[in-house]
This record gives sequence, C-alpha cells and structure tokens, in this order.
Amino acid sequence: MIEPTATNLKAPVSGQFQNDLFLRAALGAATERPPVWLMRQAGRILPQYRALRAGFPDFKVFVKTPDAAAEATIQPVDELGVDAAIIFSDILVIPEAMGLDYEMVEAKGPRFPKVIEHEGDVAGLVSGANAAERLAYVYEALRITKRELAGRVPLIGFAGAPWTILAYMVEGGGSKTFSKARRMLYAEPALAHKLLEKITDSTIEYLKGQVAAGADLLQIFDSWAGELPPAHYRTFAVPCLRRICEALPEVPKTIFAKGAWFALEDLSALPCQVLGLDWNTSPAYARKVMGGGQVLQGNLDPCALYADAASVEAETLAVIRAFNGHHIVNLGHGVYPDTPLESVRTFVDTVKAYRYA
Repeated sequence: MIEPTATNLKAPVSGQFQNDLFLRAALGAATERPPVWLMRQAGRILPQYRALRAGFPDFKVFVKTPDAAAEATIQPVDELGVDAAIIFSDILVIPEAMGLDYEMVEAKGPRFPKVIEHEGDVAGLVSGANAAERLAYVYEALRITKRELAGRVPLIGFAGAPWTILAYMVEGGGSKTFSKARRMLYAEPALAHKLLEKITDSTIEYLKGQVAAGADLLQIFDSWAGELPPAHYRTFAVPCLRRICEALPEVPKTIFAKGAWFALEDLSALPCQVLGLDWNTSPAYARKVMGGGQVLQGNLDPCALYADAASVEAETLAVIRAFNGHHIVNLGHGVYPDTPLESVRTFVDTVKAYRYA
C-alpha cells in the first residue's frame, strides 16, 4: 500500500465529512464496508438529469453553466446515496482551453473541426496556466458543489490522461483504430512528445485549480490506453501520468487506464493511491502483477446491470468478495445511459448493506 506519509496527504479530518468512507478507503485505511460510486453516475440514468439537460440543447453550454453542472453532480448523491460525488464536466475541456475547439454531436460524440497535424499546429496551442485559466467555469462548479454538499460526501475532480487527449486532438473524434494518433507516435515521435508535454502542463494546472476549488480526490481517465502497444504506453503515456501525480501530492489520485492490463506493473509504480480496473482484468491478476500496491477500484461489467435484481446483487457481491478488502466498488467503465435505474439502485444498495467480517 502506498502510505499517505510518503506525500503531503492527510487522512480526512474528523467531522469534515458526514461520510468519509471513500477517502478513507482511497488512503488504504480499513473500512467497515467498501465505498461505492459510479463513473458517469451523473447522467441519463436519472430522470432529474434528463429534465435538467432538456433546458440545454447544447451540451457544451450545459457544461459551462456552473449552477447546472453542480446540480447534475449532486443528483446521484441525493437519488442513489453514493459515497462520493464527481464533478459534472467533460475531459475535452482541456483541448478546447488549449485552442482546439470541439463540437458535441448528439448520439455520435465529440468532433474536432480542426485537428493537430503539423508542428505549427502544436506551436500554436495555448498551454499551462494560460490554458487552465480559461476553465474558470469548472472551478466555479466545484465551489458551488462543495458548498451545496456541505460535507455529505467527498468531491472528485477529474481530467483526461494526456495520451487520451492527444488521441482526440489528432484523430478528430472517436475512432475504431485511432490510427492517425498512433501513426504520430511511430512517424513523428518528437512531435508527439511536444504535444503531450503541452497537454500535461495544461492538465497539471487545471487539476491544481480543481483542488483549490474543493476537489478532495482527482481521477485521471485514460480512456484509450488499451489502444497502445505496451512499449508505446510505457514511453508516451506513463511519464505524463507520473508528472501529473508528482505535481499534485496533497490529494489522493486515481488512475483509470481502460484496457491497459499490460501496464499494471508500470501504473502501480506511480505515486497514486488508487488504480481503476476495467471488467476484463481480474483482481487476482492485478494483485499478482502489482505486488500488493494501490487500492483497486471498479471492475464490474457495466452490462451486468441489465440483469434482473437477484443477478445484479449476486454479481455485485461476487466482485466485492473477489477483492477481499481494500476496494472501491465501481463499474469497469461508465454506466451506460440506458441502464435501468432500479438496477443501479440495487447495485449501490447491495454494496451499502455489505459488511466486512
């Protein structure tokens, strides 16, 4: 276990939170039960979210309206009783702040009208504090959320990992292969490193702003980690993640690298406290490779929540028991938007009723 004493991390102050289970677990402390929250818990599974979203035909306007973002963040805490809130935002606010605008196309996802192709494109990007200062609306949403939560549960801030952000900026959107982004790593590695450096600088300053605004833990989403071969992930992705973790020693960090089972040994050497697992990585394998390292989070297949209530309960209990303690219960990816709300409720309630022996 990575000890909090190795950094400036501190355990939650007594009375600071009505429910500090999530933070205690993230710091490796013994807990009476595992904490539970869901990636994408603020979203279309909730009718109150759909009602709120209806007032914002443009998703980006929604994200940039702090009061609305705060309301969306708090809704799953009210409705489901999860043990942590995660700020409602988007990982693509970073490339936009750097000067690469994007559109959110309904039912299709993000699209970048202009992409990064040449050195001049990278040179023209804003980065570091200059980019982060353009994200004041996220910091304000965090401040409002922190105030309205009034210590009920901790608040998670987040950002996309530099490789994932590069993939979008070069590819222009989602992709089945990310061949343009991967090609850059082979054909123009120096240019890729320059772009990754600018993204990393911007992300660090952005996350510092989130901590200043009230984030209690930071999660880094490397959504496209599994698209890289191991050698490229070690060369291009891991050093950026290390820089981010080292630059933010005062709060716990979670790295969620989807599909990167091959990089668990490298990831477990990072100065972060939690590693997220997708549903294709067994807890036993993770522990064997990591040698006992960080607290693990996640790993239930999101599709398990399409099953009947008894099956959802059984699958949830199986995941809890597979980790045998020091686990933050979550899915192996974000909850899918058409997941039945009652199944999500069964999942959360099953975890909350569980007690370690």
